Formats: sequence, structure tokens, C-alpha cells
Amino acid sequence: MTINRKLTAKDLALIVCFTALYAVFSRIPISPILGMPGASITAAAVTAPIIGILLGPDAGTFSVFLGGTISFYLGSFSPSSFVSGIVAALCAGLLCKGKRVWCFIVYFSFFILLGFYPSIGPAWLFPSYMWFQIVGLFLLVSPLESIAIANLKSKNNSRFLLSFFVVALTSTLAGQISGSLAAFVFISGSPNYWLGTFQFLTGLYPAERIIIALGSAFIGTPLFRILQSSNLLRTVNHERARGFP
Repeated sequence: MTINRKLTAKDLALIVCFTALYAVFSRIPISPILGMPGASITAAAVTAPIIGILLGPDAGTFSVFLGGTISFYLGSFSPSSFVSGIVAALCAGLLCKGKRVWCFIVYFSFFILLGFYPSIGPAWLFPSYMWFQIVGLFLLVSPLESIAIANLKSKNNSRFLLSFFVVALTSTLAGQISGSLAAFVFISGSPNYWLGTFQFLTGLYPAERIIIALGSAFIGTPLFRILQSSNLLRTVNHERARGFP
């Protein structure tokens, strides 16, 4: 999974800019985190997949980590938001590089850890909660994901927009899974509390993730074109998807 190249001044400038942008966007709440009173999903959730796609898995994840660290210490982020953004950027970056096997490993590992978390995991209490996460898993290994990755090189804006959405949806779902796992670690809740949370969220979080992915696609597509035309995206190096059809 290593990427053998040195960062240039352009790369470092982009990392700094997107780190600052991510930290600023973390101050803009867009909805409460369902099931976590007092915490909010911020505009940074929309930004994380964009940064991963634009900068790749190494620089993109590093940028989101730095921005998330700043946001966490400023009180803008909960641990769930911090972890979620990093994983979303990582998965988006891996997919844009065509490294679906690595993305699958990340996604599936968090999926299993969440589902079978001791005593309060949804696999024990309310398996139906995981239905859309399973959809994301099948999407990840399907030919549609492969087509989306290939079309991230397309000059057709409609194809590129749809591909950006598919990659962002898979990535933001991975972020949602890892963020939920972080919530288990940092929130003391009884099995009854989590059962009620799962039942409440089952029909809601899919819409939330779709909206986030749409936001990423509609913001990320023109941003990508602008940076591409300015010759600022040497970090983006889309490769053929490997490991799945």
C-alpha cells in the first residue's frame, strides 16, 4: 500500500490548505449526530471524502488527521467525528488509487468490530441496523465500484460526478461505521440504550450518508476540475481497480 514518491512544495501547500479548510468546516454544524445528544455532524464530514479523493490516501489522510486534531482540541469534534473523518478520507484515497482490496480490508474490519462489539454490538442487539452498511460492503466489491474508479479519470462531468458520489458514499459509510465504533468506546450506554438507538437510526442514517455523499460529489467535482486545470493535482494518480471484478 506504500506510495513511493516524495512530496513536492505543491503537495505540502495542498495539505496545509486542506488541513485548514477541514478545521474551519468542522466549526459548521449541519445536523445533530443521531443518537449522540450534544454532538453534531459538521461540514467536515462532506469534506473528508473530497480530501481523500483529491490528495490520495497518504496526503489526504494526513491532512484530515491534522485538521481533525486541531478541531478536537478546539472542541469542534467528538472522538467519533475525529475517527470517522480519518477513515472516510483513507478509504476515499485508497479507492481513487484503485486499491480496493485495502479499502475492503479497512471497511470490513471496522464492520466486524462494530457488529460484534461485546454485548452491545448491533449484531447481538438489532442486526437490521447494519443493512445499509452491508449495502456499502456489496457496493465496494461490485463492478459498479470498479466502473466508478475508472470514471474518476473521465472528462465527462456527468460520469465523473456519479463516480465521485459512489466513491464518497462508500467512504462516508466506512467513516460512519468507525465513528459508531468510537462511540461504543467513549459512551457508557446500557444494552437497552443502544438497542433503542439502533432501532431509531436504522431508517435515518442511510439518508444522512447519501446526503453527505451528494454534498461531497457536488462540491468535489468542480473543485477537482479547478485544481486539475491549474496543474495542482499531481498527488492524484488514479489507477485501475485491483482485486475485484
